[in-house]
Amino acid sequence: MSEKNPTRRDLMRPVHLLGFALLAAVFAGVVTLVSMGVLQDQRPGSTVDQHLRAWVVAGIVAGITFIATLVIMALSLLAVDPVKASRPVDRGLLLDPEDETPSDASEGGAGRGHAPPSGH
Repeated sequence: MSEKNPTRRDLMRPVHLLGFALLAAVFAGVVTLVSMGVLQDQRPGSTVDQHLRAWVVAGIVAGITFIATLVIMALSLLAVDPVKASRPVDRGLLLDPEDETPSDASEGGAGRGHAPPSGH
């Protein structure tokens, strides 16, 4: 990936998707552990069962987050046209190709010809 403009296919490899899902799952698990009070000082009345229950709930939340993240990203990738996936990425996806004229760059985007929105 030493190219100047990587393709979308290079940016969304399965290893990257799994890594992102794993990071999201670890984050959700840590947030669950912290919110259930695992890192707090043990009180005399607290038992090991409470900490074990917190670890089990954190594992379940992390697993659900991992699977949900993978499914959502995989379904989102299905919306991308395969022809567009092999083109280099040189601008944002939501930018219109008509907006990239030399006059717009010199004027700071003021000369786009669009009417300003009304305050109604």
